[in-house]
Amino acid sequence: MRGKTVLFVGAGRHQRGAIRRAQELGLRVVAVDRHAEALGLQAADVGEVVDFQDVDGVIEVARRHGVDGALTVSADRAVPIVAAVAEALGLPGIGTDVAHAMTHKIAMRRRFADEGVAQPQFAAARAMRDAAAAAQTVGFPAVLKPADSGGQRGIFRLESIDDLEAHLHVALAESGSGEVVIERFHEGLELNGIVIVRNGEPVVVTLSDRLRPPGIGFGVGWIHVYPATIYADELAEAARVAAHASKALGMRDGIAFPQLLVTNEGVLVIEIAARIPGGQMADLVRHAVGVDLVEVALRQALGEPVSDELALPHFQQPLAIRFLTASPGPLPTGKVVSIGSLDPVLAAPGVVQADTYLEPGETIRPVRLDADRRGYIIAIAPTSVQALERAEAAARLLEVIVE
Repeated sequence: MRGKTVLFVGAGRHQRGAIRRAQELGLRVVAVDRHAEALGLQAADVGEVVDFQDVDGVIEVARRHGVDGALTVSADRAVPIVAAVAEALGLPGIGTDVAHAMTHKIAMRRRFADEGVAQPQFAAARAMRDAAAAAQTVGFPAVLKPADSGGQRGIFRLESIDDLEAHLHVALAESGSGEVVIERFHEGLELNGIVIVRNGEPVVVTLSDRLRPPGIGFGVGWIHVYPATIYADELAEAARVAAHASKALGMRDGIAFPQLLVTNEGVLVIEIAARIPGGQMADLVRHAVGVDLVEVALRQALGEPVSDELALPHFQQPLAIRFLTASPGPLPTGKVVSIGSLDPVLAAPGVVQADTYLEPGETIRPVRLDADRRGYIIAIAPTSVQALERAEAAARLLEVIVE
């Protein structure tokens, strides 16, 4: 890989660590982001202020700098752009058809239905009349989602037609294609899966619990726990469904991020992404099983082989990730006056990594979106229960003063 040039599409906070890792591996990094102050642009060897929704503009940057590969980290909306850049320049990639299926929830659900992947009942809509009919078909409670968005934007739980009328316009506004999907709501344990696909063969690297808060932020993963707290046949079925979902959408080489729901009716696929996910999932995989997802993604973007040594787990270490959120959560709500040192948190028993994104003057609000996670703590222990206890205890050591 050394000496080659790679393009990062999107260069925010979540991309910065991956950009630095690429540089450690000897790569020259070109990054694009619409925000001139994006942290990843500052870390890259070349940073250009380009809105990545401008496909032609991104392709022009890639061609001008002679990139050897393109990828994104965390940004779901950038996945089709990366695929388009790769196709335009003849670079390795998942292909625009696969990228569409793995970022557009209606296309995804229809492909899953064709391939026999277990999923919630769903229906699509573009206007209130269609949405009302869809909700009646699916039934209540239901979940309303934009067809092509991320970060839990525009997602609502529906208990009645009144809820649909109240929230439909917000969900539609978050969709670039002006579509929503309405899905049957199921109670159950949600899981995050990480799947590495090589030459069309998926390998499930991790399955971890994705715990969510009550209330309006019900879609936000605010705690991750590894390993998953299911066993035996149920765990094997979750792994089978994760692999099946990754393969069903046509991915041949890439990192897939399926989100599953373990219910009384079996294991269902909520959705799947074609990228390294945000929410510190790359850190979870590195600490939990010793796999470097960033190096895997870079090699696949450059068309280089990914060996078993890189792709397969080396050990199994129980851990927990506790995100710093408010109401509910350890942070207070209000305008931030000051943030205490992270040193006591980092020195707490079992803590292997922690960070905060808080700035004086910003306002901490109750958790509603992924962006309301204002930092994280990763703790390890002999068991996942102990790891979560350690992460929770460490979170209480961060002093944040608000007005």
